[in-house]
Amino acid sequence: VPIDAKFPLENFQKYASEENQKEKEDLRKRFVADVKKHINEISKKYILPDEGTYDFALMYIPAENIYYETILRGYAEGSEIYSYSLQKRVIPVSPNSFYAYLQVIILGLKGLHIEKTACDILGHLGRLQGDLMDFQSDYRILGGHIRDTVAKYEKASRKLDRLEDKLRLASE
Repeated sequence: VPIDAKFPLENFQKYASEENQKEKEDLRKRFVADVKKHINEISKKYILPDEGTYDFALMYIPAENIYYETILRGYAEGSEIYSYSLQKRVIPVSPNSFYAYLQVIILGLKGLHIEKTACDILGHLGRLQGDLMDFQSDYRILGGHIRDTVAKYEKASRKLDRLEDKLRLASE
């Protein structure tokens, strides 16, 4: 699972410590632009379907307060970093949500494995069903031969009994 743990903190730290409201707004815009640029870089670096990678990547945000300011508060204020990241298939995770996302991914991968295994089992069952049908056909033919053999044996046995009776009558 691709996880990018490098996060652009420089403008966030300036934003967090700035007192002037006008300058703070400018720093927030720069920070949002940095985050979007970072999302683009993650998308280009880790999401390469032609190379067999997953179609998503996780962007680890190193602290809950930064996650709150970046994703939750930013979404409420209309910066829409979260929507942008999801469009790029980059999922932002915080220290608290990181484990939960990994567990969901693991469960999904286990589900895919179970699905693949079930398909393999169904394929084996299909081949076994074909083998059973072949055996049933051979078994029916063999049963027919045995019935014919028994009928011929009984017919020959009756002929033998009649021949024996004729020989006995002829020798008397």
